[in-house]
Amino acid sequence: MLNKIAVDTHTHTVLSGHAWSTLTENANAAASLGMHGICLTEHGPRIPGGAVDYAPAAQMMLPTLISGVTIFRGVEANIVDFAGNIDIEMRFINRTEFALASIHDIVLKPGTPEENTAALVGVLSHPYIDMVGHIDDAKTPNLYEEVILAAKDLGKLIEINNNSLLVRRGSEPNIRQIARLCKKHQARVCVSSDAHFWTMIGNVSPSLMLIDDIGFPDELVVNRSADSFHAYLAERADRLRRTGSIRKKR
Repeated sequence: MLNKIAVDTHTHTVLSGHAWSTLTENANAAASLGMHGICLTEHGPRIPGGAVDYAPAAQMMLPTLISGVTIFRGVEANIVDFAGNIDIEMRFINRTEFALASIHDIVLKPGTPEENTAALVGVLSHPYIDMVGHIDDAKTPNLYEEVILAAKDLGKLIEINNNSLLVRRGSEPNIRQIARLCKKHQARVCVSSDAHFWTMIGNVSPSLMLIDDIGFPDELVVNRSADSFHAYLAERADRLRRTGSIRKKR
């Protein structure tokens, strides 16, 4: 059984508008747990009060290490329509090292399960999107198996979102179903905190216990170790090179 994660792949700071901690506070929290890194994934601009669209480019000014914790530059883009378009332009999202996209009902009014599924599958085709966030949300029903198979086929990831157990009513059975389907299809996941306060950083024990309860294979958890996460990032870079999507360095 996994008892911790090495990299928290979904974290927010005050820049997201409705989170409560600074990046330094989040990094210090990760350091206290002996974690390797955190992904800085501020909300996209379509969330009221969210970060500006060029925030991923502005992250280039940040240090790579804070308190010995690696800061991976990223974003949580908002899915804005059922085609899977997002609120971050390519010229900004191509600065990210890890990016996820999610449906937030404050941005996109949820549709039918088929429409929501089309949005999630569509966004997985975006070259810089690595993971779809909190697909367990009962307010945005979708066809989990279709989303999971699309993620596997594209070499992308499904999120197991610990915050859903706290704030998204009715999510636990959905997370169990998602985890069982990922196990069935050998689809990879990240177990993330979706932290909006520093005490939440790396605090994913409820989710780890939940997936252990169904016998979920450790090797399918990409952020279980620094090595496994960096292996995914190398795979990502190779995928971007092969598709001609990688940003050319000056």
